[in-house]
Amino acid sequence: MIAAKTLFALRMAFWILLAAASAWLLWYMVTVPGKSYSGPLPALTAEEEAVRDNLSQHVTAIGSREHNLMHPAELEAAARYIEQALAGFGHRVEAQRIQAATGEVRNIEVEIGGAARAQEIVLIGAHYDSVFGAPGANDNGSGVAATLELARLFKAERPARTVRFVLFVNEEPPFYKTEQMGSRVYVRRAKERGENIVAMFSLETIGYYSDRPGSQRYPFPLGLFYPDTGNFIAFVSNFASRALLHEVIAAFRRHTAFPSEGVAAPAFLPGVDWSDHWSFWDEGYPALMVTDTAPYRYPHYHAQTDTPDKVDYERLARVTLGLYRLLLELTEARNPAQER
Repeated sequence: MIAAKTLFALRMAFWILLAAASAWLLWYMVTVPGKSYSGPLPALTAEEEAVRDNLSQHVTAIGSREHNLMHPAELEAAARYIEQALAGFGHRVEAQRIQAATGEVRNIEVEIGGAARAQEIVLIGAHYDSVFGAPGANDNGSGVAATLELARLFKAERPARTVRFVLFVNEEPPFYKTEQMGSRVYVRRAKERGENIVAMFSLETIGYYSDRPGSQRYPFPLGLFYPDTGNFIAFVSNFASRALLHEVIAAFRRHTAFPSEGVAAPAFLPGVDWSDHWSFWDEGYPALMVTDTAPYRYPHYHAQTDTPDKVDYERLARVTLGLYRLLLELTEARNPAQER
């Protein structure tokens, strides 16, 4: 009888400890600083209107037709548009060439050198190829457009940390997590050079929003903790990048009146590592994904209907300028023209 009671007590203690550990883990994943904005969005400022129009132009140029290695001429046209836009902003544009089965492709990069903390690199990236069978307006023309606008806005800044804007090729299947994935090639070179990338942002499918209840889904168990309305921008990290996630979402919430959610989650949850930030995690760099949650919200994900008219340019403009403001803080940037 005593042995049976002891065994029962041990089992109860085990389940209590397991429940406590699970509760702590979930708290660790979903708790982030600050509070998400709620309520009506303020009227667009003149700056937001200008960014909105620029974003629409970029998405239309990049995401109106399928562009990948099955359509190399269209992929090349997207790359050239990106290069011309960046050069037009006054940046020096560099290419990292990758030999693929159907010919040469490239990552595209510009850099703004830092001052006091120049060895610390903050990288903002997005993939510019579309999945087979889709034009890719939201996935990932929206991420590319925001990256271009951030590069334009940052041209006048003088950051303490070095800032890079990189457009990656070959993110979509069949290249994802292979040796020909553009971001994987890029980050391995960075690792070989000993580069100190202190933060990487993957802008991945960030242009679709809905105010309809039930428009947002999640992998289990995240739906227990987050809203069912898909009107927010999400910041997603792994456990190793949790400190960066907290720093970033706190800055976003301080500076931007737009709903935001954040999670630090293990990569085995479906969707958590589905973009170029995975390449940086794999090499030990802190990185996070900024996303509208793609297939968990966007009904045109990886479909022929992923066209420019599906993108919400007003809310994309708000998010882009929110990212700009948090990056100013993260990079300790200043604008000399505004100081005169």
